[in-house]
Amino acid sequence: MKKGCLVLSGIVLFLLIAGAAISFFSRMQSGEKIGLIRVEGTITDSGDIIQALKQFTDDPSIKAIVMRVDSPGGGVAPSQEIYEEVKKAVAKKYIIVSMGSLAASGGYYISVPATKIFANPGTITGSIGVIMEVPNVQGLLNKIGVKAEVIKSGKNKDIGSYFKSMTGEQRRILQDALDNVHGQFIQAVAAGRKMPVGVIKQLADGRIFTGQQAKKLGLVDELGDLEDAINAAKTMAGIKGKPEIVEKKKSKGLIDIFKSKVSLPDIYPSFKMGYLFAP
Repeated sequence: MKKGCLVLSGIVLFLLIAGAAISFFSRMQSGEKIGLIRVEGTITDSGDIIQALKQFTDDPSIKAIVMRVDSPGGGVAPSQEIYEEVKKAVAKKYIIVSMGSLAASGGYYISVPATKIFANPGTITGSIGVIMEVPNVQGLLNKIGVKAEVIKSGKNKDIGSYFKSMTGEQRRILQDALDNVHGQFIQAVAAGRKMPVGVIKQLADGRIFTGQQAKKLGLVDELGDLEDAINAAKTMAGIKGKPEIVEKKKSKGLIDIFKSKVSLPDIYPSFKMGYLFAP
């Protein structure tokens, strides 16, 4: 009977020790994580990216964050919202950006507050500018005998209409607004890269740069791929051994899928931080 009790006690003790060991190593492993956020395609919405940034920032087991950016840009507002969230997150954790094939315009905008930016030598980046395109189908409609009747509350309420040419005043209004947004872009880049506004202005005429050119100009920090960015995040966060990668990916909505298949103008004209790359 005593022998049976001793065996049982030994098994219980073994299970307790094993449980404690598993719990210890589990805690050790959970403390060695890097969060990976992928920003791919046109930036039409900021919700998923902001949510991922907040989750990773608030999670004590995530020691650093890597953002993989492969985007031509997109809407001004969602790009600015992601930029602001990156600024908040980088005050608490290291954020390393890894640029893919394309990280231009809005894709570059969201990258600049990061702790460090990696680009491949052949990455297309830069394109610091804002664009607005307004199709004018008035001539076509006149040919087929179609006329648009407009009822409006103010003389500039139909500014940017597809159905008529802009007046000089309307063109000046849009140009002033676009220049204002462009100025915000320049200020954001100058602040994020810690460079003089005057230097950024000289580069902010919408031109693109390769990753190699961008590094020489100070627009990115290092040349390297995603693995290099992860290794840098690991070193900066003081992670020992191979880190666990926890990934969050921007979900594609119906609008993203549709736009990737069919090239159509927006229903309403808007300013875009977007770079159109035509091979």
